[in-house]
Amino acid sequence: MTRKPWDLAFTAEPTEVAALRRIMRLHLGIWGLQEVVDEAQLCVSELVSNVIKHVGPGTPATLAVSMSGVRLRIEIHDPDTRALPTLLDANVDSEGGRGMALVDAIAARWGVQLGLERKVTWCELETRLTSPNGHVAGPGVQRAEALLQLHAGTKPSLPSGPGRLGRAVAEESVITVIADFLHWLRAHGCDVDEALDRAQTRCDAELNS
Repeated sequence: MTRKPWDLAFTAEPTEVAALRRIMRLHLGIWGLQEVVDEAQLCVSELVSNVIKHVGPGTPATLAVSMSGVRLRIEIHDPDTRALPTLLDANVDSEGGRGMALVDAIAARWGVQLGLERKVTWCELETRLTSPNGHVAGPGVQRAEALLQLHAGTKPSLPSGPGRLGRAVAEESVITVIADFLHWLRAHGCDVDEALDRAQTRCDAELNS
């Protein structure tokens, strides 16, 4: 899976936070990183809120998301090089300082990069990936991989072995396997459309669990 870096310019306003959280959830879903959605959304909220509070509402900023090895990297760019985020020992009675304390507790690491006309506040979250372009090997994915390897074993021209199937070849294999199952369902008098709907519902539920 290719996870191409992306960025989005926005205005640092409280009303923008919810939209940025939704965009983050959407992109991480496409990237197959549902397991870190909640943590990523929280980090985005806190980093953007930090800009609103310490730089000011209406500040032009940018959200940039990429992979740093097997970690998810989240960056917030803003033009103020003086207002630096600080990690405070925020207790339950503290009115401030909780934002970066939360980021520090969630992220594998975080920091600030200063340029001549901007600063970048960033954090990195651990994923369950074994390679930057890999996938999270949940039970469903593992079963699918086993089926693909079994299917590949019946076709000598296909490369075999976990993780070595080319993406295009693997995609065609998946389509072939799905088509074979559809034939099996029809042959046994099953409702194909209902089966597909149930499979999609189950997949969505497992991704959101």
